[in-house]
This record gives sequence, structure tokens and C-alpha cells, in this order.
Amino acid sequence: MNKVKILVVDDSAVVRQTLTEILSSDPHIEVIGSARDPFIAVELIREKVPDVITLDVEMPRMDGITFLQKIMSQHPIPVVICSSLTEDGSETTLKALEYGALDIILKPKLGVKQFFEESRILICDAVKAASRANFKKAAFKPMIVQPKLTADAVIAKNTSKAMIQTTEKVVVVGASTGGTEALKELLQSLPEDTPGMVVVQHMPENFTRAFADRLNGLCRISVKEAENDDTVIRGRALIAPGNKHTLLKRSGARYYVEVKDGPLVCRHRPSVDVLFRSASRYAGKNAVGVIMTGMGDDGARGMLEMKEAGAYNIAQDENSCVVFGMPKEAIKLGAVDKITPLRLIGDAMLRECA
Repeated sequence: MNKVKILVVDDSAVVRQTLTEILSSDPHIEVIGSARDPFIAVELIREKVPDVITLDVEMPRMDGITFLQKIMSQHPIPVVICSSLTEDGSETTLKALEYGALDIILKPKLGVKQFFEESRILICDAVKAASRANFKKAAFKPMIVQPKLTADAVIAKNTSKAMIQTTEKVVVVGASTGGTEALKELLQSLPEDTPGMVVVQHMPENFTRAFADRLNGLCRISVKEAENDDTVIRGRALIAPGNKHTLLKRSGARYYVEVKDGPLVCRHRPSVDVLFRSASRYAGKNAVGVIMTGMGDDGARGMLEMKEAGAYNIAQDENSCVVFGMPKEAIKLGAVDKITPLRLIGDAMLRECA
């Protein structure tokens, strides 16, 4: 396997050094250079074109958004935005996704061992996912890695029979790399009376609130970042908050969400597997599952559990995915009832909910 070649662009020397150490700890990644601003980055790219660029948003001489637009118009290269953990900058960072960036990762905090290790896993996975993206559609020493946990770490597997089907359906959706724009297209296509939805999009904390607010202004349904005990109702999609697991629960006829802490599951928090497992337990035949573009296998096992509980599951097809990882793994497990292009997912979902 050829190493993924990375160029780090950030005005902070500490961040450049830390990111280089984190990325270099993965045997499948090679950092070929670092730059403190876009002008230096351009000179480095002329010498050697990287497979992926990690890009800060706020830099001297030229901001990251302007540089991103120039890259995408002149020499498209997969870009992962590396941003600070601030709500103030989240709108600007989300704008970068519209201009072609594939993912957002957080600048690591120094001196916090757990955050540093989790950052290492998420950052390395993000750049490897970007390197494998179908880009035409998107326009120090190794550390000990914690075991890749399953949804068992957050919610026990359902051992009872699926609940009796009712007339009220609920939709659960999972997405990762390329998912922000795919979700925008899906949610914009839905009518006001769409069944209640809960969505996990792999995204850092603070950014999910801005993402939900942005979608809320674009869609006929309402969209909000999920809060603990929010009711899942028709005409509304709840977006799992970054760095929190979100579970679907049911009390009588009422569906609601539980937002909670917990370890990384399938290397993510929130995890699609956790959401899908909770849907298998508390919704059963009343659930419709949707798995969309993204690297890895988060959601595949949970979707199989949903199918075994009587749910109907839809996967985005390879041609419309930026990264055909998560849907592919769910399909391989036999967890999917229908494979369809992104533009037809909404219609397939609504037909099953009718």
C-alpha cells in the first residue's frame, strides 16, 4: 500500500509540528511538507503534489477559504480543514465544505492524553478517507491505539423480539466523509410532513449546531442539533451533536433522543452504529435506516441489527458517494434492502414510510 502524502498548512508552528507527529505515527501516512501560509504551500505543491492537504482557515497573507477556492479551480486536491474548537469560526469552516473541502478535524489540544490519542485516530482516519475520495464527485513514535469498540460500549444488543409495527415511522440516517453536502441535498428534497428523523454525521462538536442551523434555513422541514430528551416528530430532523452519542428511545407512542457521553465507537463519537442499534431496539419494524457516503464501517453492524428487527434499510449507491465505504460494508453484511442514487433516497424513504 502506497503511503498517503500529506501537506500541512497552518500558521502555528506548534500545530504544524503536532499534526506532523500525529500523522507520521500512522505507517500508511507520510507528511511531505508543512507551510505557514498559502504562498509557501503553493511553492511546495509545485515541487511535489500531495494526496491530501490539511488546511487552517485563518492565516496571514491569504485566508484558508480563498486558498481553497483557488485550489479547487486550478488544481483540485482533496482538502481536510483543520479548525479550532470555536463556535465563532464554525460558519466559516462550514462554508469551506461548500467550496469542496471533504472533512473537518479539530486542532489537537496539547497535554490532554485522551484527547490527543482520540485526535490521532480521527485525524489519521480523516486524511486517509480524503485520499480515497471519488474526488470528481466532490469536485515521534507510534502510540498505543485503543481497541476499536463496538456499540456494546454504549448500548446493549437487543435480545427481545421487535416491537409490533405501528403507523408512525421514524428514520435514522448515518453519514461521514462527503456527508455534509449529501445530507443537504437529501433534506432539501423532503416535504414538510416527513417522518421524524435522527441523523449522525461525523463532525466535531460546535460545528454540528452551525450545520443544523444552516440546514434549517435551507429546508422545508425544521432541522436542529439534538438535545437530550428532544422529541422525534414529523417535519423535523435532529442532528447528533459532535462528541456525543445520540440514541433513539421510545416511551409509549413517543420517540425521543438520549444524548450521552461514552467512548469512541467504530472510532467515532457520535457513532452511527450506536444510533442504529438503538433504532433496532426501540423502533424495530417502525424504523427506516439510511446509510450514506463515508469511509469505514460505522453503521454496518447496527444496520444489520435493524434489518433483523424488521426495519427497512436504504444505502447510497457507489456512483453518488464521495467515499463508498460505509454503504459498501452494510451491503456486504446483507443489511440493505435498497441501493439507490443520492437524488432518489428521499423518494425511497418516503415510499417506505407511507
